[in-house]
Amino acid sequence: MPLSNIRIIHQDAAVLVIDKPTLLLSVPGRAEDNKDCLITRLQENGFPEARIVHRLDWETSGIILLARDADSHRELSRQFHDRETEKAYTALAWGQPALDSGSVDLPLRYDPPTKPRHVVDHEHGKHALTFWKVLERCGEWCRVELTPITGRSHQLRVHMLSIGHPLLGDRLYAHPQALEAHERLCLHASMLAFTHPVTGERMKFECAAPF
Repeated sequence: MPLSNIRIIHQDAAVLVIDKPTLLLSVPGRAEDNKDCLITRLQENGFPEARIVHRLDWETSGIILLARDADSHRELSRQFHDRETEKAYTALAWGQPALDSGSVDLPLRYDPPTKPRHVVDHEHGKHALTFWKVLERCGEWCRVELTPITGRSHQLRVHMLSIGHPLLGDRLYAHPQALEAHERLCLHASMLAFTHPVTGERMKFECAAPF
């Protein structure tokens, strides 16, 4: 598959910073018809050495970081594990929060009976923390900036749902009104900061949401 709508934000000998489109897996899925993905397209189109450092959900668009050698991959993976990176997402959420900012500190776990959904579980869930801030209020919905401190699967989607503000276009978690309010999941990785694995320079990239 060609790179087509995959935009390269930055590249050097050690890293690739990519703007991933919505409806594209980060890595191959288990099913045979889920082999098309970001890493495969990059490896087949000029970047055979590319290695995934972290992932974005299939429907989530925005900034994703890849390494171009084993040492860089190891160091960047460590930074994500040790929470030395900074991430921010832009999202459209249903409703109007009473406050302009806040946090959600609720443990999450995968829920096999409703796969691939995740749920809040105070007994068996893993710690998850998200900060949110309203950027714009627009009638029935609002634009928010979401800052995950932890990196649990579906964390931002479940946390916003838990406070009564599901993301627009979210086929897994939104109620009918929020689902029908937009044709795609309105979640975009808009900022990523990390330390370059070779130069030691602190790097920050931003990418505006397409919605």
